[in-house]
This record gives sequence, C-alpha cells and structure tokens, in this order.
Amino acid sequence: MFWTYILQSLKDKKTYIGHTKDVRSRLKEHNSGNVMATKHRRPLKVLFTECYDNLQEAKKRELYWKSGAGRRKLKQYFQKGFPPID
Repeated sequence: MFWTYILQSLKDKKTYIGHTKDVRSRLKEHNSGNVMATKHRRPLKVLFTECYDNLQEAKKRELYWKSGAGRRKLKQYFQKGFPPID
C-alpha cells in the first residue's frame, strides 16, 4: 500500500504534498527536520491522506494535488469545513 499525503505547517499554514509507504514514519521525518523542503516550516500536521495499491497511482495523485486544478480543489475542500485529519 502507498499513500499520498498532504501536510500543513503550523508555523505558516502552507501545505506540502508527498507520497510514502508509511505516513506516520514520514511525518516524523518531516517534523524532525530530516526533509529539506519542510525543515524551516516545522511543526507539521497531516491534513489529508489517500491510499493506493501501487506506487504509480500514488505518484499520479501527488502530481494532481500539486497541479493548479488540484490546489484549487483542496482550497474548496477545506473551505467547506471539512475537518482536517490529525
């Protein structure tokens, strides 16, 4: 199983999108400062996750969420009051 995940910085409220086999472990890596892209934006929390059967599907979905259309969809999704996943 592979996961696409969206993190939010508690420092600046910006999001980070990625994929992994283990969301909890990856969040720990982000929050410990081991990921260069999010090192300066710690702490982070998980906003959203999606599960896929294979790596290719997870990567494809990650690219969608990083696209303009995906970012707009996320903005709509969370403005409608959908509660973040802790």
